[in-house]
Amino acid sequence: MTSSGPLAPAADTAGPVVRTAAGAVRGSREDGLAVFRGIPFAEPPVGEGRFAAPRPVRAWDGTREAYAFGPPPPQEAGIQGRSRAGDTQLGDDWLTVNVWTPEPDPAARRPVMVWIYGGAYKVGHSGSPGYDARHIARDGDVVVVTFNYRVGMEGFARIEGAPANRGLLDQVAALEWVRDNIAAFGGDPGRVTVFGESAGAGSVAALLAMPRAAGLFRRAIAQSVPGTYFSDELARDLATALAAEAGRRPTAADLATVDPRQLTRAGEALGAKMRQYQDRWGQAAPTVTPFAPVVDGEVLPTTPWRALASGAARDVDLVTGHNREEFQLFLVLGGMLGKITDEQVTAALRLFAPGPDGERAYRAAFPDATADELYERIQSDWLFRMPSLHLAEAQVAGGGRAYAYELTWPAPGGNGVLRACHGLDIPLLFGTFTADLGALLFAGAAPSSEAEALSSRFRTSWTAFARTGDPGWPAYDTERRLVQVLDTRPVVTAYPEEESRRIWEGHEFSELPLLG
Repeated sequence: MTSSGPLAPAADTAGPVVRTAAGAVRGSREDGLAVFRGIPFAEPPVGEGRFAAPRPVRAWDGTREAYAFGPPPPQEAGIQGRSRAGDTQLGDDWLTVNVWTPEPDPAARRPVMVWIYGGAYKVGHSGSPGYDARHIARDGDVVVVTFNYRVGMEGFARIEGAPANRGLLDQVAALEWVRDNIAAFGGDPGRVTVFGESAGAGSVAALLAMPRAAGLFRRAIAQSVPGTYFSDELARDLATALAAEAGRRPTAADLATVDPRQLTRAGEALGAKMRQYQDRWGQAAPTVTPFAPVVDGEVLPTTPWRALASGAARDVDLVTGHNREEFQLFLVLGGMLGKITDEQVTAALRLFAPGPDGERAYRAAFPDATADELYERIQSDWLFRMPSLHLAEAQVAGGGRAYAYELTWPAPGGNGVLRACHGLDIPLLFGTFTADLGALLFAGAAPSSEAEALSSRFRTSWTAFARTGDPGWPAYDTERRLVQVLDTRPVVTAYPEEESRRIWEGHEFSELPLLG
């Protein structure tokens, strides 16, 4: 059987050819790199493969043209700049990888960096313009791989007759493809670094805890780790509600009768009314996403923090960190700035702050904070900042090495109100200032010399870590608590969010329970 991708431009007919385990692929030469897009790493998860673990891709004859990104997995519309799935062609071949390499020479043995996109476990795809990896590959002299994984109902709904965490299993399959094939692209399968942001960072953290992922990567970078992992009971209850939105039972057989792209509407419908079920779904309800990795006891045996503290990833070097005002992005996009009431602050503190004295502790630690500021702080701490910090502390407790950072440089877009918000690290790392979320955060303007310098600093640190295990600042420990602060003038200092750290000291991030 012969399989091929989209027709190539005439200029690309002499593009580089690499033989993978499944067959040969032809890429293109772009900006001094060899680039390959849309290479299948598993069979399309449709038909008999719907809601199943990924299956090995079938071999093809001839040379497959790898010029275009594969189609995105079915997904919701998403927030501004997070999906743009409609910009790419449709199809069922969702599970594909893309490779940027300085030279596909098997003797090169360059470090490999594998990107995992975020998007609340319900949106995202590797063909997003904001994830164009040319700057990372070229500036760092590394091989960069990006890939698609199933999101939303297809990847994370906990339904009968299907394995849990199918999206995570897709990620493992992509990493297995890297192990088996990346040498032919000039990469070193023994020096693989996984890196991701938001749900991508949550995926990285989950992979650190998954026995099936052991040995597939040597280093990990987790940017803005969300603390949301579901208990099996909560995930099953959410899946029942999701299936009801589609008029079906929460079984693979029933849901497989609904077209995958139509099934995304069930997630959208439930997400819009999750806040009504806080008495049942607790802290998960205000996140308005019914999807997250599930601590099912098999695919994901326990939470990342428990796994790391027990030494599960002590042989994996880790970089983890967060942005200073993570939740500010959602306040701005939700039109909530200047509208937060003290009643809303009180409700958020009582829901998210740790321990019986959490509300009192926050008000005592930040007596001069406005309602907006205190609301943003508790949301940022609970959802991203403390989970990221505690991941570093768990890794150290388990005998591993971790490096921590905080991004404090403010986004220039939004008339200065966005600050160092969630997602700002993506355009800075990739150098994609005018694409996707970067267009909002940088207001569509050319980046300043400050932004260019910080962007270069991100790539230098990340690629140095991929090459040597050292990003260029001291490792984190629980005595000095040194972190890299990324700003116009980057400095190494004691962890800057000390007041929050003390409030959360000793807190265990557990899987979110079903309350009702």
